Amino acid sequence: MDFIFGLFEKGGVLIYPLVILLIWGLTIIIVKSVMLRREKIINPNVVQDLEEMLLEDKILEATAYCKQNSLPMTRIILAGILNYERSEAELKEILQEAGRQELPGIRRHLAALGTIASASPLLGLLGTVIGMISVFSTLSKEANINPGMLAGGISEALITTACGLVIAMPTLIFHNLFRSRVQALIIEMEKISLRLVAILKR
Repeated sequence: MDFIFGLFEKGGVLIYPLVILLIWGLTIIIVKSVMLRREKIINPNVVQDLEEMLLEDKILEATAYCKQNSLPMTRIILAGILNYERSEAELKEILQEAGRQELPGIRRHLAALGTIASASPLLGLLGTVIGMISVFSTLSKEANINPGMLAGGISEALITTACGLVIAMPTLIFHNLFRSRVQALIIEMEKISLRLVAILKR
């Protein structure tokens, strides 16, 4: 704890926005780790139940089941069920449009996480530059330059850069991880949608 409080004392005013970015980034990581689970987007068990209902022509039961289990995938399937009498081309377009409406919710906060990963090292570097300016400004007024004071001032100035890098590395890793997971989920949702068209128009 003394070390952390020491960072606040020595890091200057820019350490506070860096801490805000850290808390914001960690919050997004925790939320997206929960929300991007396969069960929260697709839930294969629910999809399998719906496919079995549709194969048995239980349209009303499948409609009610979709409403009871509201997920991005079931909302797309519901759009297809409600328009199952349309032509195959129209049905595909309806499912694609339903999928496009679900994408913003699935991708939510990923842009913010990428921004945090990009901005935090730059903000840290800005803090270091400001700190170095302050150090050399102070030294220019001193008649006798103390090497120890110079080294101490530079080390304090580099604190914000270190903090910025510490924030940027995990947020960048999780940002790329979440983007890959979203892409994999989208591909799987497209495959399920095509399978649904085949079932409804068989």
